[in-house]
Amino acid sequence: MGYVVVTVRYFAAARAAAGVAEERTESETLAVLVARLSEERGPGLAKVLGAASFLVDGLVWHDRDAALPAGATVDVLPPFAGG
Repeated sequence: MGYVVVTVRYFAAARAAAGVAEERTESETLAVLVARLSEERGPGLAKVLGAASFLVDGLVWHDRDAALPAGATVDVLPPFAGG
């Protein structure tokens, strides 16, 4: 596996915790990406990432150890209140 550049888009509470709406970074898997973002952006975002769902290029991404595609867009979707 190798590192690829991905675009991370944050929504709702994830955006507030990250302090940005979107960023580009390098990662090889979703697990590595979550660990890196948690370390770089702090415990507030780490907490949100722990409960979030993730879309990779619009598809639900369940396998956090699967290689991310180069140029992928990763959407961070925190739990939403309501229905």
